[in-house]
Amino acid sequence: MQAKNIDEVLVRLEQIISDSIDSKSRAGYFAALYYKVTASVKEGIEKGRFDDGPRMEQLDVNFANRYLEAYDQWKNNQPISGPWKVAFETVAKRQPLVLQHLLLGMNAHINLDLGIATSETMAGKSLEDIHNDFDSINNVISSLTYQVIGELNRISPLLSLMGLHATNYNSIIIQFSIGIARDGAWVFAEDLHGKKGTDYQKCITDRDTSIANLAQSLIHANLLLKITLWIVHIFEWKKPARIIKALHEYKKASVKTTKVI
Repeated sequence: MQAKNIDEVLVRLEQIISDSIDSKSRAGYFAALYYKVTASVKEGIEKGRFDDGPRMEQLDVNFANRYLEAYDQWKNNQPISGPWKVAFETVAKRQPLVLQHLLLGMNAHINLDLGIATSETMAGKSLEDIHNDFDSINNVISSLTYQVIGELNRISPLLSLMGLHATNYNSIIIQFSIGIARDGAWVFAEDLHGKKGTDYQKCITDRDTSIANLAQSLIHANLLLKITLWIVHIFEWKKPARIIKALHEYKKASVKTTKVI
């Protein structure tokens, strides 16, 4: 079911998080992270941090609905975009790190979904009109960085070992780190916004294939990196429910949802 406003997005995310805790599903990792981001965007809108609050809410809802739709498609065994297919198929695997699960979700949602949602939000209008607010979300996300890093270091105490592969694995991570991924999403939105019909769909299909390949790069590693991942994984928390709860830590008292779907 499509969310109609940001409160409904938060309710749907809470449902996914709760269901994932009950079923011990790693799908809840990204949902917990995404809740933080969405709640922060809601707070930013309420405090007037964007040029156009209602338009920003529409972008947030369009953006979130692409994730919610992908989640529902996956749960119902329906066709799904390439990057989300990789992300959700990985949910069933025990070996990938929590960080890998989060990055697979970020890869699909930012590198593919964001550009599409932005273009849809500005249909029939100048895309440039939303550029400033689009960039402002970087500040919202950046404010969460240290909190998320702190949670990940608690969940995965040896995660810093990944720094040994700065020229290998980290180079892949950099390709869809928050700032760079959002820059790429804007360029994709610009390219998409000028197209119609089959050209529009081909642009999405090509992007889908490219980002799915990037997702595959994240979960396949050379022998040395596999050894490092294995060592990090040994000391990482193993219970999905416990990990989801840790990632979902947030001052919920400041987030008021008013509508339930």
